[in-house]
Amino acid sequence: MNVSRKTDTEAPLVEDIRFLGTLLGDVIREQEGRPAYELVEQVRKLSVAFRRDADQDADKALKKLLKGLSADQTVSVVRAFTYFSHLANLAEDRHHIRRREVHERAGRSHEGSIEACFQRLRDAGIAPRSIAQTLTTAYVAPVLTAHPTEVQRKSILDAERDIARLLTERDAVRARQAINPQDALCPRELAANEAAIRARITQLWQTRLLRFSKLTVADEVENAMGYYESTFLREIPKLYADLERELGAHPVASFLRMGQWIGGDRDGNPNVSAQTLSHALGRQAEVALRFYLTEVHHLGAELSQSQRLVDVSDAMRALAQRSPDRSEHRSDELYRRALIGVYARLAATLLGLTGEEAARHAVEPQDPYADAAEFLADLRTIEASLRAHHGDVLVTPRLQPLLRAVEVFGFHLATVDLRQSSDQHERVVAELLATARIAPGYSALSEDDKRAVLLRQLNDARPLRVPTAAYSKHTVAELAIFERAREMRQRFGADAIRHYIISHTETVSDLLEVLLLQKEVGLMSGTLDEGGLADLIVVPLFETIEDLRNAPHIMRAFYGLPGVAALVQRGGAEQDVMLGYSDSNKDGGIFTSNWELYRAEIALVALFDELTQHGLKEAGVPATAVQLRMFHGRGGTVGRGGGPSYQAILAQPPGTVRGQIRLTEQGEVIGSKYANPEIGRRNLETLVAATLEATLLQPAQTSQVATPTFLQAAAALSQASMDAYRALVYETPGFADYFFQATPIREIAELNIGSRPASRKALQGIEDLRAIPWGFGWGQSRITLPGWYGFGSAVQAFLNADAAQGEAGRKKALALLQKMHRQWPFFRTLLSNMDMVLAKSDLALGSRYASLVDDARLRKKVFTQIEAEWQRTAEALALITGEPQRLAHNAALARSIRHRFPYIDPLHHLQVELVRRYRAGQTDERVRTGIHISINGIAAALRNTG
Repeated sequence: MNVSRKTDTEAPLVEDIRFLGTLLGDVIREQEGRPAYELVEQVRKLSVAFRRDADQDADKALKKLLKGLSADQTVSVVRAFTYFSHLANLAEDRHHIRRREVHERAGRSHEGSIEACFQRLRDAGIAPRSIAQTLTTAYVAPVLTAHPTEVQRKSILDAERDIARLLTERDAVRARQAINPQDALCPRELAANEAAIRARITQLWQTRLLRFSKLTVADEVENAMGYYESTFLREIPKLYADLERELGAHPVASFLRMGQWIGGDRDGNPNVSAQTLSHALGRQAEVALRFYLTEVHHLGAELSQSQRLVDVSDAMRALAQRSPDRSEHRSDELYRRALIGVYARLAATLLGLTGEEAARHAVEPQDPYADAAEFLADLRTIEASLRAHHGDVLVTPRLQPLLRAVEVFGFHLATVDLRQSSDQHERVVAELLATARIAPGYSALSEDDKRAVLLRQLNDARPLRVPTAAYSKHTVAELAIFERAREMRQRFGADAIRHYIISHTETVSDLLEVLLLQKEVGLMSGTLDEGGLADLIVVPLFETIEDLRNAPHIMRAFYGLPGVAALVQRGGAEQDVMLGYSDSNKDGGIFTSNWELYRAEIALVALFDELTQHGLKEAGVPATAVQLRMFHGRGGTVGRGGGPSYQAILAQPPGTVRGQIRLTEQGEVIGSKYANPEIGRRNLETLVAATLEATLLQPAQTSQVATPTFLQAAAALSQASMDAYRALVYETPGFADYFFQATPIREIAELNIGSRPASRKALQGIEDLRAIPWGFGWGQSRITLPGWYGFGSAVQAFLNADAAQGEAGRKKALALLQKMHRQWPFFRTLLSNMDMVLAKSDLALGSRYASLVDDARLRKKVFTQIEAEWQRTAEALALITGEPQRLAHNAALARSIRHRFPYIDPLHHLQVELVRRYRAGQTDERVRTGIHISINGIAAALRNTG
C-alpha cells in the first residue's frame, strides 16, 4: 500500500505512512497471497483517483468492483484498510511529536504547553507564588469511562504501542545517520528496527480484531489499566516535574488526579454490581502497587551508597534498622536495607489488599502499610537523608517521580465514581419506606411531600430496613453497591470513591434520596440536623435542555433545605455538578446544547457565590463557603462535547473554572489521546495549562467577556437552531426509520464492543436510543449530524430577522456575528468545532448510506433536508469566519484528512454493501465479520467518533 511523497514538512509523515503501508502490503502478500494484495492495491488506486482527482469513472469502477467481491474477499480488503487506518494513526502521532520537538528546539512554545502557559502568566504579571497558591486549591481530573462504542481490543492496543515505540527509535537512528552518514551501525539498526515493526504488523494481521463474546466490565477494566501502565503512572509525574521547574522554589501541590467510571457506572448497565466495583478497585490497587514495587526494586539497585563513605540521617538509620534484611553483604548499605524492608511491606500490602503475590522477594512479605501515607513517609525519609548528604542528584531520576506517583495515585490509582439513574434510587427508597410502613405510596407523592418524608428520615438516626423483611432483587443489589462502597473506602482509602452521580436529576428529592441511601448503609453518619457527615459528594447530572435550565433552581432549593449547606460544609465544602453534553445535544442540537450549558454554568456560579458571600436569605441559610466544581460530561465527538480540550476549557464562561474541573474521556478518544505516552503527557499538559489560564487570566480579559448584545444574539440563534433541529429529528414523520436504516446503528447494537446496551429500551425510537450510539451512527455514515445541524438555519433566520431594514439590517446582523467570533471564546470555539465536523463529513458518502433506506420518498425527503442544512451551515461559517475553506486554521487536521480519507472511502463503500447484504438475509459469519471490522476501521480512522 503506497503513498505519494511530499517535499515539505509533511515529508517525514508521508515517509512513515509509506513505510508502514509497504510493510502492511508485504504482510498481506505473504499471508494472503499475491491476488489478495493486488485486489487491495486496485481498490486503493481507484479510491485515491476518485477522492483526489474527482474521477467519476474511478468511482463507478470502484463501486462495481466492491459489489462483486465475495464475502471472503470483502473481509480481506476491509481488514487491510482497517489496519492501514490504525498504522496511519501511529504515523500521525509520531509526526505530531516530531513537529512539536522542532518548534521547541526553535524556541517556539506550542499552544497549550506548560511553557506557553507560564509565559502568558509571566506576561500578565502573575507571580510564581500566586500560581503555586492556585494549585494548592486546584482539582483537575480527567475521568476515563467505558461505553458501547469502544471498539479497540487490548491485544491490538498493546501491539500498536510497540510499533509506536519502534517508530520513535527509528527516528533516533535516522537523526544520527543524518548527522554522520558514515556511521556503520545505522543501516544495521534500521534493518533490525524494520524487522521488529514487520513482526508487530504480522502480529496485528494474525490477531483477531473482534471479540467472540460480549465485552465484560472486567474486560473494560483491563483495557483501562493498560493506559495507566503505559502512560499515566509515568507521564503524570513528568508533568509535575515540568511544573516544578517553572515554579522554582515554590512547592507544587498534587492537584491533577485520575478518575474512573468503569466498574462503578451502572446507569443503564445491569452488568455493573457490587462485585464489579470490588474487582475494579482491586485491579486498580494491584496496578498501582506493582508499579511501586518495580520502582522500589530499581531504586534499591541504584542507591548502593556505603555508610562508610557517606552518612545518613538518624531517621534513615532507624528505617534501615527496622528492615528484615540481615545480609552481611549489605550491612553498610543502609538505603538498600531500608528499601528491601519497604519492598517487603509493599508486597504484604499487595497480598492483603488484592490477594496477589509480588514478582520477587528478597525477604518474606511482612508488616503491610496501613495506607499510602505511611508508604510515602518512608520514601520521604529516604529523600530527606539523600538531600542532607549530597545526594540531591540521586533523588531526581527515580525517587522524585515515585514520590509524586504515590501522592497522586495512592493505593487506589484512580477515584471511581458511582453513577445510577434517579428513577432507580426512587424505586429503592419507595420499597424501603413502604416495607417500614412510613410512606406506602412514596412514588405517587408530590415533590414537596417527598422532600418532607426524606428530610424526616434524614433526621432520624434509625435505619429504614426491617431485619426480617424480604426485599426485591433490585433493592438488595442497589444497597449492596452502597455497602460495598463503604467497605472499599475503608480498604483503599477515602479517595478511592468520592462522588455519587445521579443521572436524570430533575428534582431536589433525587438528591435527598441518595443522601438517605448513604445514611442507610453507614456512608452518612449522624443526622442532617445534628452534625451529620456524608462520605460521598452527591453530584447531580443535568442532561436534557430542560434539566440544564432547571439546574440552578434545583441547587438553590437543595441548599435552601435545613441542614444541607452545613452537611456539605462538614464534608469538605465541595459540590460537584455534572453537565451532560450528549443528551442535551440529542435533545436540542449542537448550538442550543452549548448555549444552555453556558447559561447553566453562569447561573450555578452566581448561586454558589451568593451562598458563600451572603447565604440564601430567602431560605434563612447562613453564608457558607462551598467550592463549586463543574464536571463536564464530554464525549469524543463534537456533538457530545468533544473537540480540543484546551480551547474548550478556555471557552468556559469567565470565572467558572477557578482551578476546578473534571471531564470525561470516552471512546476512541482515550486511545487517540493516551495510548502513546508522549502524546498522553501533552494532552494532560493542555488540561493543566487551560485550567491555569482560565483561572488566572480569563477574569482579567474583559474584552473577551460576552456583552449583553452577544448574549441576546446567542439566545436568538439557540432558539432558531433548536427549532430547525427538532423539526427534522422529532417532528419529521418517518425520521426514526430513516436513521435506523441509513446508519449501521442496529449492527452497532449487535457488536460485542461494550458491556453496556446501546439503548435503555428496545430500539424503537430516537428517544429510546442512548446519545452515544446516536452520535456514533452518524459518524459511521459520515453525516456527523449532531455536530452541526441547525446552525445554518439559525444564522439565516438571524440575518433575515429584521426584514424591514433590508440589506442594511442583514449587514449589521452579520457584523455582529463576526464580532462575536473575534471577541467571544465561547462562540469562536463552537464555530471552530463545527468547522472540524463539517470537514470530516462527506455528503457523497452519506448519500450511499441513504440508499439503504427502503422508502424512496422518505429517503429523498430527509436527505434533501440534511443536504440543504449542510450547505446553509457551511455558508454561515464562511460568512462569519471569513474562511471559505474548512480547517483554514487547523493545519494538522487538514493534513490528516488529506492523507487519510482516500483510504477510508473503501471501508464506507464496503460497509454499505455488506449492510445491504446482511439486511437482505445474508447473515453468515463472514458478512457479520466484515461489517464489524469496517466499523472498527472507520472509527479508528476518524478518531473521535464515539
